[in-house]
Amino acid sequence: MIHCFQIFSALMLTMLVPAGRAAGQELPKATRDSIDAVVAEAYRAASAGLPCKIKGRGKPKMLRWEQVDRCLNDAASRVDWKSLSSRLGGVLAATQGVTQAEFTAAVEASFSAGALAFEKIFITKEDNILLPLTNSLLKFLPPDSLAGLPVTDKVGTEVGRFAGIYSFERSGGLATANKYRLTLFQYTDRNGNVQSSTDKLLLDAFGVPWNGARSQRGFRLPADRLALSP
Repeated sequence: MIHCFQIFSALMLTMLVPAGRAAGQELPKATRDSIDAVVAEAYRAASAGLPCKIKGRGKPKMLRWEQVDRCLNDAASRVDWKSLSSRLGGVLAATQGVTQAEFTAAVEASFSAGALAFEKIFITKEDNILLPLTNSLLKFLPPDSLAGLPVTDKVGTEVGRFAGIYSFERSGGLATANKYRLTLFQYTDRNGNVQSSTDKLLLDAFGVPWNGARSQRGFRLPADRLALSP
């Protein structure tokens, strides 16, 4: 009886795996190539007005946060998200044996692979200046970017080393039920403890050295703007 049950379980598991594709196997190359081609077009649209000339101010000197945010958000708004979603949905519909979760993961990987370096986004005449860690900048930041760079607060104190980003949802207050996602960052302090920024609205509260950030990937199209359907 046990032996028969094991055979039955194995057959059921086999039936759950999409036809023509073994469990854990990558998406077909043709599908990945199609995704990459569509995503590349989206990045070309986003890059149309880049790089942006950004001025600095303050002591310590920091790139102007409002110019940084405007540049990044304008780049994202140049993408036709409805058309992008439709085209990717067409690729999904034409691919057999692929779940929407697997397809979405492949799209996110393509977004990350195509992310633009900061030096292709911003131009500044000064090298010894800080890049502000605004909520908008963090929202577009690839997860593995800026790791280990020194984080300086607005009075010039180095508080630790950049240790990644995280997001959470919050409501607009009593007057509205609208929710929005806020992206923050963590840093490792001098004692090796992971800390979160005390400020939630990050404008020019913290920054990392431009010289260390400029060659790193800084603008990744956000997959949560997509509305995929086969």
